[in-house]
Amino acid sequence: MAMYSAEGEVVGSTTRRRMRAEGLWHAASAILVRSGDRVYVHRRTDDKDVFPGMHDCWAGGVVAAGETPWDCAERELAEELGITGVPLVPLFTASADVDGTRIHLFAHEVWWDGDIVLQESEIAWGGWMTFAELRSKLADPSWPFVPDGRIAIEEFFRRELDR
Repeated sequence: MAMYSAEGEVVGSTTRRRMRAEGLWHAASAILVRSGDRVYVHRRTDDKDVFPGMHDCWAGGVVAAGETPWDCAERELAEELGITGVPLVPLFTASADVDGTRIHLFAHEVWWDGDIVLQESEIAWGGWMTFAELRSKLADPSWPFVPDGRIAIEEFFRRELDR
């Protein structure tokens, strides 16, 4: 996987194991799938190594060594949700340190009304929610939601919906 500096520059590559063990900076692409006033939300499988069984509204994953965040976004969107051939729209980049996980999130959105095919090894459930429903769920501290996904959706609300 690509290793990043705290400033967001690629500085080398490392293994996922080392990145997690040492809390190294890395990058991930995050893609918000939208349809009208709805967003696609999913629950991670219970055997994921990070945040198992938690909900998220971003498809995506870690940027591989030699891969750009854009290429990662296209790859992850196809792998996780079966969505291809749709234009990605860049939204923002956010950096976070969540319990020693240091990450630069490259956020994008896509508009999609077609079929969604879940990657069963990573996603246990998925469905559409309005942004109001998602906000209501996020207000409940007992609803298990991925911490970096929460940071990204709150940034999205601040930038895009709360203007």
